[in-house]
Amino acid sequence: MTTSSFWHSFADMQAVTRDGPLVIERGEGVHVWDTTGRRYVDAAAGLWNCNVGHGRTEIGEAVARQIGRLASFSTFGDYTNPPAEELAERLGALAPFPKARAFLTSGGSDSVDTAVKLVRRYWSALGRPERRTVISRESAYHGMHMGGTGLAGIEPNRAGYGELVPDTTRVPWDSAEALAKTIESLGEQHVAAFVCEPVIGAGGILIPPPDYLSEVARICRETGVLLVLDEVITGFGRLGEWFAARRYGVEPDLVLCAKGITSGYLPMGAVLVGERVAEPFYDGTVGLWRHGYTSSGHVAGSAAALANLDILERERLVPRVREAEAVLAEAFTPLATHPLVGEVRTGTGLLTAVQLSADALTHDPTLGLAVVAALRTEGVLTRVIGQGALQVSPAFVITDEQIRDLAAAFRTALDAVRAP
Repeated sequence: MTTSSFWHSFADMQAVTRDGPLVIERGEGVHVWDTTGRRYVDAAAGLWNCNVGHGRTEIGEAVARQIGRLASFSTFGDYTNPPAEELAERLGALAPFPKARAFLTSGGSDSVDTAVKLVRRYWSALGRPERRTVISRESAYHGMHMGGTGLAGIEPNRAGYGELVPDTTRVPWDSAEALAKTIESLGEQHVAAFVCEPVIGAGGILIPPPDYLSEVARICRETGVLLVLDEVITGFGRLGEWFAARRYGVEPDLVLCAKGITSGYLPMGAVLVGERVAEPFYDGTVGLWRHGYTSSGHVAGSAAALANLDILERERLVPRVREAEAVLAEAFTPLATHPLVGEVRTGTGLLTAVQLSADALTHDPTLGLAVVAALRTEGVLTRVIGQGALQVSPAFVITDEQIRDLAAAFRTALDAVRAP
């Protein structure tokens, strides 16, 4: 029996207390070490976020220099700071639409809540307060603040809380036609926005059908519904482009980002806002918008983000993802023939899901956890997502050889679980 005052996220604390935690104390590249000195491959890049890999002292040094000068200060009202200003300019240049404004947040869940309030305030400013409904998708994950939980399409994440956010609804994750019909049934005059992950992450790494996003963009454009892309996972190179919007050739109204903006070295997020939505907030229509966070435009967080972007650009890690995509697919696709595997979803950047078969999961609902435990024995850390899928989303610095070794470890773990 292990006792600790630390309450873990997304955890059964009875199980953690019974079995004890795995304490990670350091990392370098794609590897992390626990307190016993054992090394593991971080197959999930933390929580999809450590894009440049662990142990980047350059980021820490940039943060230390900034903290020595100024660690933090409010950005409410007319206050600002040089790192936040520089970061906003760089984000605007990378954004998948022109003249982007960057509202800086503390993380992805903040960005989601900001977007929900922003789109409703936008329509209210235009004299259309009845446009309140926000549509999301089944299997979607949009963080765990009130807004994101209310939008969630992963039903266990919503269970037990009641309806946290009024005027929200969900549609099937893979049907643009379903979105169009839902907008029609609600009346487009009542719909504020459609929030969509370009590739669904925590819901199972679900890759959109061909032309899905372009069709969704067309529907939103024709109905006036704002298109909000949640790129908290896909932003900053995960799909081989700075933003998935560019890979799929769509121009949203807002982009939500976090995670890879600092590679997780400090908490940071952003809402990138297109000219149409920003206008009433800048032309005096709204006046004082009563929204923001203590750490909006955080000075040290902005310094971490700038150092992280420098690494991504200097080492050409975003193009590297495109190169690694083919290697990842080649290494992992053969696992689809394993008796415990139903499908392997590859072909979109450094993202792969090894989906356990429905029959195997019906026979043993704990199969995913057993494979994760077997992988840990093989020196690999990952987790179960969606409906029995195993997450593969390594840091961009992973080598081709390490990708192949990772796939081999997955096969060994699957064989070990099947053997009994």
